[in-house]
Amino acid sequence: MAEQTTYDSTTALVVVDVQNDFAHPDGNLYVSGGDAAIEAVNREIDAAHEAGSLVVYTQDWHPPSTPHFQKDGGTWPVHCVRDTWGAELHGALRVVDGPVVRKGTGGEDGYSGFSVRDPSSGKEDRTELEGLLRDRGVENVVVVGLAQDVCVKETVLDAQRLGFDAVVLTDATRPVDLQPGDGDRALSEMTAAGATVR
Repeated sequence: MAEQTTYDSTTALVVVDVQNDFAHPDGNLYVSGGDAAIEAVNREIDAAHEAGSLVVYTQDWHPPSTPHFQKDGGTWPVHCVRDTWGAELHGALRVVDGPVVRKGTGGEDGYSGFSVRDPSSGKEDRTELEGLLRDRGVENVVVVGLAQDVCVKETVLDAQRLGFDAVVLTDATRPVDLQPGDGDRALSEMTAAGATVR
């Protein structure tokens, strides 16, 4: 039995990008096992909600054309285009009263829930996530969702850089593994940054 995560007023649950394009087998960028992680994600949502902890959802929300996409010179197949089925939160995900932070809305790379990066200039801008957490007096974040070696990793690394204590729950996330072993390397990178991996 996995160690139980403790939620309280200083802890927030950040649910990263549990969207159809990542978590549904018909999605454009399906993360293998992404749908199987939703039960564990929902367990955490229930626990956090019952404890009165803040639950925040992040959502990739790209325009139809962006340098983020392969067709426009980027790395990734077209995914999570705003106002499409692929960008919607997965139907099996439990959505409680909690803000949704949308990222990549202007065509940026939106890997972290905390920041977006212009793919051409490299200029970084903050999302509203840090402000939402600070306003609630949050000191600790539990990060779940997709994908472990991309958006979960970048969200955890940013959280640590910004002074939050981050925990990532491996049963509630799955890696893309674009290169074999990316998921394991991501876990090592998060641990090296001071995050707790459980």
